[in-house]
Amino acid sequence: MPSRTSSWFSSPAEAVTRLGDVGYLADDSTALTSYLAGALEKPVLIEGPAGVGKTELAKAITRATGAELVRLQCYEGLDEARALYEWNYKKQLLRIQAAGDGQAWEETHDDIFSEEFLLTRPLLTAIRRDEPTVLLIDEVDKTDVEVEGLLLEVLSDFQVTIPELGTMTSTRRPLVVLTSNATRELSEALKRRCLYLHLDYPDADRERDIVLSQVPGLDDNVARQLVAVVGRLRELELKKAPSIAESVDWARTLIALEITDLSDKAVADTLGVVLKHSSDVDRAVRELRLKR
Repeated sequence: MPSRTSSWFSSPAEAVTRLGDVGYLADDSTALTSYLAGALEKPVLIEGPAGVGKTELAKAITRATGAELVRLQCYEGLDEARALYEWNYKKQLLRIQAAGDGQAWEETHDDIFSEEFLLTRPLLTAIRRDEPTVLLIDEVDKTDVEVEGLLLEVLSDFQVTIPELGTMTSTRRPLVVLTSNATRELSEALKRRCLYLHLDYPDADRERDIVLSQVPGLDDNVARQLVAVVGRLRELELKKAPSIAESVDWARTLIALEITDLSDKAVADTLGVVLKHSSDVDRAVRELRLKR
C-alpha cells in the first residue's frame, strides 16, 4: 500500500487562501474538491466548457503546494506507449549489434530489457516519483475508450506491471486531475473512481475579480464593461465562446492601447483578441450593433 501522506491542503478554507496566493480565485466547491482530492487520495474529474480554468486549477494546485506537474495531453490515437512507457528500440538495436555473437541471447535479452532502455511516459513517470506530484490528464474525452481502460487500471491501484521488469507500485500517490470538455460521455467505471467537479463560466462579479487580480492597473469601471460584453458574447451562437483567459488578454490589450472606456468602436476594434473566427466577429458586430 502506498504510504499515506498529509493532506495537500489542511482544509477547504486553506485551499481558498493558498490557491488565491498563486492567482487562482477558487469558489467554495472548487476549494472543497481540491482539499478532498488530497485528503481522500482520489482523482478529480473536472468537466466544463473550454476555457473555464480546468487545466489552470491543476497548475494552481501545483504552484500552491510546491509539487511537480506531470501532464498527459490526451488526443485521438493516444496509445499505451505514449501514455505509459515504451522501449528505446534504437538503443536496444545498437546494444544487440555491439554484443555480436559472443553473448548468449538470454543475456542479451536481459540486458536490453532493463532500466537503461526504458522510456517512461507521463503515467509511469508520475507513479514512480517519490516527491509530491500533480498528474494532469488533460482533455481525457479526446481519447479512445481503450485508453480509459488503461486509466482505470492505473488509477485503481497506482501500479504498473512491466513484463520484463515486474510490478512498479507508487510509494507516494500523485494528486490526479482529469479534465474533460464533455465532447463525449466518459465511462461510469472511470467516473466512479473520481471526485467530480463541474466548472462553468463564472458570474460577472467573480470574473471581474479574476480579471482585476490578473491585470493590475485595470480600471474597475473598464473591468465591469469588459465582463459585461464578454457575457453578452457568450450568449451568442458562436463557434468558440470567449474563455476566461481571453477576457484577461482583452484586459491587457485595453491597458496596452490606453483605452479607458469600452466604447462600441473600441470593442469592434479589439474583438480579435477574444473571438478567433471571422464569422464570430461578424456575428458579434451584427448582434451587438457595434460601429466599426
